Amino acid sequence: MRINPETELFGIIGYPLSHSLSPMIHNRAFEESKINAIYLYLPCRDIKGVVPGMKSLSIKGLSVTIPHKEGICQHVDELDPLAEEIGAVNTLLNRDGHVVGYNTDAYGAIMPLKKELGSIKGRRVLVIGAGGAARAICFALKKEEAEITIVNRTKKRGQRLAQEIGARFYPLSEISNRGFDIIIQATSVGMYPDVDKMPVSKEILYPDAIVMDIVYNPLETRFLKEAKKIGCKVVPGIEMFIYQGVRQFELWTGRDAPIDIMRSTAISYLKGKEGEKGEKA
Repeated sequence: MRINPETELFGIIGYPLSHSLSPMIHNRAFEESKINAIYLYLPCRDIKGVVPGMKSLSIKGLSVTIPHKEGICQHVDELDPLAEEIGAVNTLLNRDGHVVGYNTDAYGAIMPLKKELGSIKGRRVLVIGAGGAARAICFALKKEEAEITIVNRTKKRGQRLAQEIGARFYPLSEISNRGFDIIIQATSVGMYPDVDKMPVSKEILYPDAIVMDIVYNPLETRFLKEAKKIGCKVVPGIEMFIYQGVRQFELWTGRDAPIDIMRSTAISYLKGKEGEKGEKA
């Protein structure tokens, strides 16, 4: 990669950032699309200076990750309507000194499901969790007119989200097989290194349901493995990650993203890391 005065700057802010694959997929996408740009890790603890910094340094776009997705909302010049409704931003776009906040996590969750089903309207969807990712997913499902049920370990948080979007709520301990068309695991349970954990009992799973997990490390969580065993169609978390990145790329560049290249780049890396873990074990 050659850096010159015309090279556009992008990056990811948050802390810590060692877990993020975003620089890998975006730099590969820029390379494939022959775009003179670079995407960097930009560790950040204090977000007050982020937007002024974008303007003064001509940073064209940023990804926003934990713990800044909610806090950055009050610092941007404008919020996209969906990001404002969700109350969280994961993407910043600098339009000639006017910084706009977007949420592409919602898009990232919905697109793999629409790819499988065509339409989500009227589908009975169970969302496990009520954190930031679950919020984005639930608001996206609401927009698609799905029938949403939320389960969460913390009753207060789950009830609040359910009230906001007009969904049903059940405590995690009370959930059972209620004939859901789609089950979305929207917590960090099952993420490496706790790969043997599941957010709920496998008893809620049943054949023909579509089961999605937002965790992408490991590529196939225990929850997805159990779902496959009984005949569910599974959607791995890497799909949400890739689609949210695709939407970011399109917002930043105005061009179609090389989705297959971005996906293969991320999967190859994760398979290599899983191989390393196996050797160490």
